[in-house]
This record gives sequence, structure tokens and C-alpha cells, in this order.
Amino acid sequence: MRTRSAAVLALGLLLAGCTGSGGSDDGRITLRFQSLAWQEESVEANKELVDEWNASHPDVKVEYVQGSWDSVHDQLLTSFEGGEAPDVIHDASDDLADFAYGGHLADLTDLLPQRLKSDIPHRSWETATFGDGIYGVPFLQEPRVLIANATWLKESGVRIPTPERPWDWAEFQQITDQLSGDGRYGVAWPLKDPVSATLNLSLSAGGQLFHRGADGKVTVRFESGDEVVPRMVHDQVGEDRSAPGSLLGSGGSDTLPGFFAGKYAMVPLGFSYRQQVVQQAPKGFDWQVLPAPAGADGLTQGVSPQTLSIAEDSPHKKEAAAFIDFLLRPGNMVRLALGDWMLPTGTRALADPALHTTKDDWATGTALAAHLRPAPAQSVRGYPEWKDKVATPAFQEYYSGAIDLDELRDRLEKEGNLVLARYQR
Repeated sequence: MRTRSAAVLALGLLLAGCTGSGGSDDGRITLRFQSLAWQEESVEANKELVDEWNASHPDVKVEYVQGSWDSVHDQLLTSFEGGEAPDVIHDASDDLADFAYGGHLADLTDLLPQRLKSDIPHRSWETATFGDGIYGVPFLQEPRVLIANATWLKESGVRIPTPERPWDWAEFQQITDQLSGDGRYGVAWPLKDPVSATLNLSLSAGGQLFHRGADGKVTVRFESGDEVVPRMVHDQVGEDRSAPGSLLGSGGSDTLPGFFAGKYAMVPLGFSYRQQVVQQAPKGFDWQVLPAPAGADGLTQGVSPQTLSIAEDSPHKKEAAAFIDFLLRPGNMVRLALGDWMLPTGTRALADPALHTTKDDWATGTALAAHLRPAPAQSVRGYPEWKDKVATPAFQEYYSGAIDLDELRDRLEKEGNLVLARYQR
């Protein structure tokens, strides 16, 4: 889930904008749609689509409500408990489990049209399926890629990877070491949120971390496949000196000034960061998108798509589902994807020529779409607490060299399983 936003909206203002849906005396229905779009192009695309719906559906008005990625979980929890949730909810799939199991989201299984169900691949639907129900429509996703200084790589003579012939993790580490020296680094890892980045990239190496037993309960096991990516990052920072430790607590945007200044050859970022690169790169700066390294399971990586859900308390679920169907028609899904610089989940939208251009390396991203799988923590109850209280501090300490791999494993498993057990009684 992206945690960047143009500004953090105050919780009170958000709640004031989500006072529920209703109908007028003349029978006209009003739906509230809370969007987390934050980039100018994305906000514009969402608002245009709301206007188009309203122009063609006089009996069902949609009100656009601006939300924020930075506060959405707590804001939704408060609005659910207060009976003030918006009808249509924009969120990310890894934030839905507790809301779905808690009865706050409507099961969309019988509300969605077959067109939408068949257009989005099963692997994407898995990200919003909890138990026997579907509690969100996954519609936008982004792979994690390497944004690279094309001039630097070309002059170094290293082999440039492609989706057809990517680097593996060992080759990537060797190349970042080769590119480093004289105060410059082969890679910069912005790991302010180390958990999702580590877990999602670890799928390529066979990592899973969360394992569901026959009784349906989930346990944490940090196995050999889970070690590959964190061990490499740890070694790049602490041994090879091919990655600066000073940026481990930074967000992706924080690395861009140094990247443009030639301090780092590559930065692992979400695909949507290309927009910031286009906007901020100095004139003449030559950059390119490379696939993330491959492991034993190839280019597989985990994603938590953006989703649209319907509040269980909404009195107008059918109308809300019709609005979601409108919003996610293939052409409209392309507009949303272009506005957010991300990839659509829908197969028809993904085939649109606008998403296969070499300009801004759209084609590289779309070539990775088939390799995206549900993030490991997707359906795990208690994941937000495990992430915040156990995994984030443990990974941060490991990457900084404060604890070793055995201590990391011990904390993720022992402390993590205690947290998850409370949600699985």
C-alpha cells in the first residue's frame, strides 16, 4: 500500500466528509465515495469519472470525498464503529482483513457483474478474498522495480537486465559492489517501511513467512527463502558498503535528490515513482526502469493492490456496486492507471496500447504484471499489529546491524506468533 500523500488530512475532517449515504424526498440516492487518490493527475481522473457518472445517472448521485493514505486505517475503523462509513471505500488489499472479518465490509460475491469478475485474474481476486467472501475489487497494482541511472550503467559495462533475462539476487549484489566506490553507491535502499518491501521481494526467492495450517491458523516461520533478500540488503549496507546505511529509514522520495546527483546507481522503488522522476529529474538526466532481481521462483513478487469496497452498513449496496462497475470499465481503468502511474488489474485494460509504450518504460512494467502474486500477509488477521509492533523494528535493527539473522528470526517467529495468536482464538 502506498503511504505517500500530498498532505495528511485531519481525522475530524475526514469523518465529517463521511457521514453516510442517504436518499432525498424525491427518491434520489446519494452515495459517498472516499478516494485515496493524491497525485494531481489521479485526483483529476477520479473526479472526472464521478462527474461523468452523475451526468448519466440522475437518480444516483455520487459525492467525492478526499481521504488520505496516511490515516485511512484508523479513520475507517472510527467511521465503522460510529456508523459513518462512506458507501464506496478506496483502500489497499492488505488493510482489508480485519475489516472483512469484523463484518464492516459487504461481501461482493453476488453484487458484482460477471464482466468485472471475469476481467480481473483469479490471482488478483485472491488478494481481496477472506474466507468465502470477496470484500474488495482489486483494480490498481504496481511491481517494485529498479529505477537506474542509465548513463552510469552503460558506462560501467554491466549487463543490463530485461524481464526476459533479469539479474538474479547474487548477480545484483555483485553488480552493486562493482558500481560502488569513491563516495558513490551501487544501490540505495529506502526502507522506512521495511516489511512489505522485504516480504514482497522475498517471494521471488521462495520466501513465504506466513504459513496456514490445516486448522486455518497462521504461524510465522522464517525459512531459507525468507533469508535471501534481507541477508543481501544487510550485507550491502554492512559489509560491501554498496548501499548507504543513512537511507535505511528514508522513504522513496527521499532518495531521489541523491539519485539525480549521481550518488546512487539504482533505487528499488514502486513503479509509480516514475512520475516523480519525470517531474523532478534535471534536464538531460537519463534513467530507465529495470526489473527487480529474480530468485528461485523467477520474477514473482507480492503485491497488495488498491481496492474498492462497499460498507456493510450502506443501504444502497446495489447502486454502489453499479458505480464500481462503471469506474472500472476497461477504458476508465486505463484512465485511473495512467493517472496513478500504476498498472490496472483488468486484462482488457492492461492490453491497452497506452500501457505498452517505451516512453517512461511503461512496457517494462506491463511485462512484469503476470508475475505479481498476493502479498504473503494478505489474509493474515493481526498483520497490522504484527507489522508495527514486531516486524518493522526487528527488520530495522537487523538492517542497521544491531541484531543478527538469528535474532531477527527469533523475534519474527516468537513475538510474531504471540501477536497473531490473539486474533485466531
